[in-house]
Amino acid sequence: MTSAIADFYKDKNVFVTGATGFLGKVLVEKLLRSCPEVKGIYLLIRPRGPQTVQERLNKMVECKLFDKVRHEQPTFHCKLHAIPGEMCEPDLGISQSDQGMLVSKIHILFHAAATVNFNAPLKASMQLNVVGTRYVIALCHDLKHLQVRTVSPLSSICNAYPLQTITSPSVSLPTTNHHQSICNAYPLQTITSPSVMPIPTTNHHQSICNAYPLQTITSPSVMLTHYKPSPGWCDNFSGPVQLSVAVGTGLLRFMRGKNSAYADIVPVDMTANLIIAAAWDTAVSRLETIPVYNVTSGGVNPLKWGEFSKYCAMLGTYFNKHPLDKLFRTPNITFINNSFMYQFWQIVSHKGPAYLYDIWLSMIGQKPKVWKMYEKVERALSKFEYFTSHHWEWSHDNTDALMAKMGTEDKKIFNFDYRGLHWPTYMENYVLGMKKYVLKEDMDHLPMTKARLNRLRNIPRCFNTILIVVVWRVLIARTKIARNIWHLVVSLCFKFLQYLRISSKRGH
Repeated sequence: MTSAIADFYKDKNVFVTGATGFLGKVLVEKLLRSCPEVKGIYLLIRPRGPQTVQERLNKMVECKLFDKVRHEQPTFHCKLHAIPGEMCEPDLGISQSDQGMLVSKIHILFHAAATVNFNAPLKASMQLNVVGTRYVIALCHDLKHLQVRTVSPLSSICNAYPLQTITSPSVSLPTTNHHQSICNAYPLQTITSPSVMPIPTTNHHQSICNAYPLQTITSPSVMLTHYKPSPGWCDNFSGPVQLSVAVGTGLLRFMRGKNSAYADIVPVDMTANLIIAAAWDTAVSRLETIPVYNVTSGGVNPLKWGEFSKYCAMLGTYFNKHPLDKLFRTPNITFINNSFMYQFWQIVSHKGPAYLYDIWLSMIGQKPKVWKMYEKVERALSKFEYFTSHHWEWSHDNTDALMAKMGTEDKKIFNFDYRGLHWPTYMENYVLGMKKYVLKEDMDHLPMTKARLNRLRNIPRCFNTILIVVVWRVLIARTKIARNIWHLVVSLCFKFLQYLRISSKRGH
């Protein structure tokens, strides 16, 4: 059985922005592996320091993500072409000769470049996400053989009405110039005040301005791969992954949020599948309106933050089954919605132990480090607090309609049906993926880390036992009632031991 989507990409040239990013890498790998007859993939890459764009491309394809396609297609790298450029520069910083080549060759364009720093300065965020997208749209107008205008995965506009279609497929270029001139003239950080508009981050302010032709709006929580090419793959240490590592090491015990709120986590490989399928449908169906595909799991297969904490950190589950090497405490996480209680537990469970541990490190001649680690964790928490305390209802009509158009083979190859996602299995692969790919820990050390985890479990048990004994002895010394209760308990224990001894003698 043939794949209609793979046939569509046959002999096509694809241009990808953001190819060196998390989603971009998975998108490129999926195109190479599942559309093996794609003619060429041209990647916009900016030079970084002494590295040339070709060196960055070579380093990108060396990662484990490309192991499967490397085995199946040993010469796959011949299809990849690095195009030097810069998203924030006019014409994307592409040279005249490269522009001429792209204009004559490109059939499909995927725009996956964006800043994922939610609290970046608004000027920088708009420069990349808004003005950069404007330059991509300008390039689209020049491409002679373009069949899919743009597929642009953006951060969700979480306070707007649920989008299904965009009936006005163009925004005049002076509009984005006007936004940019405002950025240059005024301190736009003040716009993020809730009194102006209840939008949590600068990243979401700029996405409202970014009303270009859209086919995909991605959730803020695009996470590790679910199944292919490798379960749990990830190569970055930002966002939810950073917080998950803090949970796994025992640094983070309490977060502000609602147990009943949807986590809306989406695996990156399923997101890439939907982007590729959406481009196929757009080119084949020639729709009059621009469909918006809400890439979220909450409406069809919800995972609540309370369940997320249960899977990740409760005793006997995955962080305890596959503990991380550098443990600070036993893993555990609790979501608290009350502001006062959250501040209380921040002091008792986070700042207090960090301060005491740093004192201990200073006493033994080591550099204090835990307090600074907590400061980094708190900065990351501030970015996600809004999302762990709220959830949104999204329409999946367009996603379901797209799935209905796909054949049986395409549904297997380009699966993006979150209804079949088994969260316990995904969360276990998530933990293993962080160990193997993010932290690059040796799985052979697992027995040692489990032994260390067991020792760490005994520390609070011993401390609690000593505390109870001390408090009880103080009560015995001060109150007659406590002494009488203590004598009664001791006498009952003594009688119980006598009974056991007599019973054992009768048994013999």
